[in-house]
Amino acid sequence: MEKHEGREAAAAVRFDDPWYDALASGWGELDGTGAPAPVTPTAPAGPEPGPSAAEIYLEVQRSAAFQEVRSRYRRFVVPATLAFFTWYVVYVVAATTAHDLMARPVVGAVNVAMVAGLGQFLTTFLLTWAYARHARLRRDRAALDLRWDTQELTRGIKR
Repeated sequence: MEKHEGREAAAAVRFDDPWYDALASGWGELDGTGAPAPVTPTAPAGPEPGPSAAEIYLEVQRSAAFQEVRSRYRRFVVPATLAFFTWYVVYVVAATTAHDLMARPVVGAVNVAMVAGLGQFLTTFLLTWAYARHARLRRDRAALDLRWDTQELTRGIKR
């Protein structure tokens, strides 16, 4: 491909990924003026039109499999976020109010404040590892199955 053909060839590339640039509910679509675009029904392509992409995504969102994936996500993220935020607030409050405690030496010149500060980094890495492990073991397979099912349902839809 020559250099001057690059833009035309790049513009001709089409992504048929149903998750790419598609809103499940149809909200938030804007016309050129910045106002919400009016929703106009499209003419059916054949004698028996199938469900639209929005209907398919809403159906998937209401499905038990999707709700289970979201539930597993929330069961990990909410307690982990609360625990980490509590640990962070305790560290900040102790660092600003409990000077004697934080200045207490642990080993040589290392004091409680330094250990707690390094503990913040350690818990960040541990939480990241735990989140990735939880996602890999408890959600990724189910989410991938949902994605494949959704792609199969939307395969016949023309944009």
